[in-house]
Amino acid sequence: MKVRDFGEFGLIEKLNQILPINDKDVIVGYGDDCACVKLDNTLLLFTVDIQVENVHFLKDRIDPTDLGWKLSTSNVSDIVSCGGRPRWALISLALPKDLDYDFIKGIYEGIKQAQDYYGFFTIGGNVSSSSQVMIDMSMVGQTDRFVGRSGAKVGDFVYVSSELGLSKAGLELILMNKNFYEDFEERLIKRHYRPTARLDLLDSVLQANSCIDISDGLVSDLWHISKKSQVKIVIEQEYLKVHPDLELFCNKYGKNPYDYILYSGEEYQLALTSNKEMDLMKIGYVEEGEGVYIKSKSQIVKLDEKGFRHF
Repeated sequence: MKVRDFGEFGLIEKLNQILPINDKDVIVGYGDDCACVKLDNTLLLFTVDIQVENVHFLKDRIDPTDLGWKLSTSNVSDIVSCGGRPRWALISLALPKDLDYDFIKGIYEGIKQAQDYYGFFTIGGNVSSSSQVMIDMSMVGQTDRFVGRSGAKVGDFVYVSSELGLSKAGLELILMNKNFYEDFEERLIKRHYRPTARLDLLDSVLQANSCIDISDGLVSDLWHISKKSQVKIVIEQEYLKVHPDLELFCNKYGKNPYDYILYSGEEYQLALTSNKEMDLMKIGYVEEGEGVYIKSKSQIVKLDEKGFRHF
């Protein structure tokens, strides 16, 4: 069989079976935004993310400082979604020998900007040669309480931390490679290149029953919570707010905004469930059953488990 035959998550599941975790200090292993290890009285969070040229970014269409920022943000978002603060990072670089130094310098300047903003430190790494740019970051965080995908309860409300869909619209605009972009288009592009992890919502995450960062798309990521928590999640379409910039984009290009809200990846916002009233955007509820559904007026439709996949 080929890797593509398994699909991204099928491959991960197969590989994880080869490496069982037999360590009592590992509170959470595979299958969440972070692994969690208890060390003495401290809960440490571990995550990792990679940016690969021509898969995650196009080198000639991205400012390298934005690439460094985005790599850092994707890791911080995982830490935050599990209830933690980022502390330390390690970086591995795979670089073409003829790469201009200014490009990698710019990536590190973007990482430094993220360090100063989020409050972590890069403490080591590794370098190798490659035919294309690959930059991998591992991050360690700390928390007093692990919040994962498996704690959603019947009766919970479903919240998101912001309007969604802007990153996907921004990516499509980048790929248009236009000579001129309107102001709202520039803002959408910035939301794709320069997302911000919601460290400001850490207190809300720590009060939640479950949480996940929206990196593959709202529906796909809510499916993760549904499976891990063994519950049914219902999204109420009337509560899905359309950001004004997304509305302008969809009107201009004849798109359906809900295709973007439901399936936009690389948002790095949060989706969480809680039985408490929160000062966040309430978009649905949790009940007995399985799967993710959308409710529009009196009709409820099950949503396919689709989102960004590498294979």
